[in-house]
Amino acid sequence: MVHLFLSEPDWDWDGSDDSVKERISLLNDLESMIRLLIASQSRSEARLWLCKDVSGISVLSRKQKCELFLTLLRTSSQKRDIAAQILQMIFEKQPKRAGSILAKRSDMLEDFFRGNTRRILLWFSNFSGTSDMEHRKGAKALSQFAFKNRDICWEELEWKGKHGQSPAMVATKPHYFLDLDVEQTVENFLENVPEFWSSREFADTLKDGDILFLDMQFFVNMFLRLMYKEDMEEIWKTVNEFLMEESFSSLCSHLLIALKESELCVFLDLLKNLLDLNTKPKYFVDTCHYLDVILPRFNSLDSIDELLLLNAVINRGRQLVQLLQEDEHQEEQTQIKDVVQKICTLPENTNCLVLLIKECSMKKSISSIKLLGLQSWALHYLMSEGYWASEDWESLFNSNGICFRHAGKHELLQDKMLTDDSDSDSRRKKKRKHRKKRRRRTTHDDSYDDDFVDFDLEYNRMDFQSKGSCWSLSTDGYSTSWSSADLPEHLSKHCFSTWMKWGFSRWGDYVS
Repeated sequence: MVHLFLSEPDWDWDGSDDSVKERISLLNDLESMIRLLIASQSRSEARLWLCKDVSGISVLSRKQKCELFLTLLRTSSQKRDIAAQILQMIFEKQPKRAGSILAKRSDMLEDFFRGNTRRILLWFSNFSGTSDMEHRKGAKALSQFAFKNRDICWEELEWKGKHGQSPAMVATKPHYFLDLDVEQTVENFLENVPEFWSSREFADTLKDGDILFLDMQFFVNMFLRLMYKEDMEEIWKTVNEFLMEESFSSLCSHLLIALKESELCVFLDLLKNLLDLNTKPKYFVDTCHYLDVILPRFNSLDSIDELLLLNAVINRGRQLVQLLQEDEHQEEQTQIKDVVQKICTLPENTNCLVLLIKECSMKKSISSIKLLGLQSWALHYLMSEGYWASEDWESLFNSNGICFRHAGKHELLQDKMLTDDSDSDSRRKKKRKHRKKRRRRTTHDDSYDDDFVDFDLEYNRMDFQSKGSCWSLSTDGYSTSWSSADLPEHLSKHCFSTWMKWGFSRWGDYVS
């Protein structure tokens, strides 16, 4: 059996124990194996884990978040790629912001329509065929401008019929605009009516931003040019406001995955400088918050190998186990399983981590977190791979001071076993007695002798063929119902949370 190290050790203990050195040596071996695994064919997957978990950091203020991404937009070698992603997010989520900018520079859209039949027809062919409906989009702009400026542009309107339509006739019958040769008319306006493209009528149809969706890449490139070549203040202001409002999680999810590894290091370097070195780990929440604690303690992120490793063993234990179970990793799985078994069968000593933490803390390094994370993952992996009888699990709970009670006994099956040799009348009596007992348990006036919830009714609804056991467990004042299938993930998380709690309570004694 293994010890989960859930109790705080004796910090004054300074005895020598060869098992401590042996444990560190084995953990270093485990580190080398996992590092090799995620550094080669699984590196992209490990990067995905890291990017997703970085997006879960929630301690940054709105101003810090904005400054972080603005710094990338102004200094990164990939700044145009990052800006393109942000602009696309703005176009998709808040098109009116970009539309208001286009409305002020509407003359720039001449190049957008020139020689492009598809764009012309999509934007300018929205004439209404009934008198109770308005023309829409570019069609509305054409009709309004043509009537208002008929003395300079009416002759540029091309009609499909044998003769043109007069302004007076079209004013009384607006559906006549359906006979307009839209493509040729717009081409005429491009060549001979430059006033239209800077007119209020045309600008007003751009404000809602719908035009962006005709060809989003065109407008992304246009805005990039305005940002970096013309340094257009209004676009930078719009980007700044968007970064202030958009969640850190959403920004990271869209932007980090597209970065080169060197640029991801730049981002993480900037991020760690914004995090508080005195941040305490948060417990019983999403494990990605451990990055709040880990990142500030890196001296340099020129290489992210160390962070990929740490994130994999601390935040992605389950995924790392699943990765090892893939067919192409059978050799690595065998080697790692052998080392894990050695780690978890070392002689138990509740103080064995004291010297480890003291030694690593005095070096002012992140080594202690890494070793504790590796130890936690080793326990997780061992419990995930092995099948232990319920008696073994209960022994593990007892040795670590974890209170528990049985939940769900498959009572209907037990009734059948107890009545195999009884007659049918006896069986019916026993079932009636069982039903009465269940009804009594579910009354609202019932009270319990302890703080645990009775899960018998819920558990009896489960599949009777299940071979797992189920317990109501209490750890550190938190109780829930866990089955043997859940234990590796829950216990390893709780184990690492506890190590972090008393590990960082001592960190300040050794690290200034």
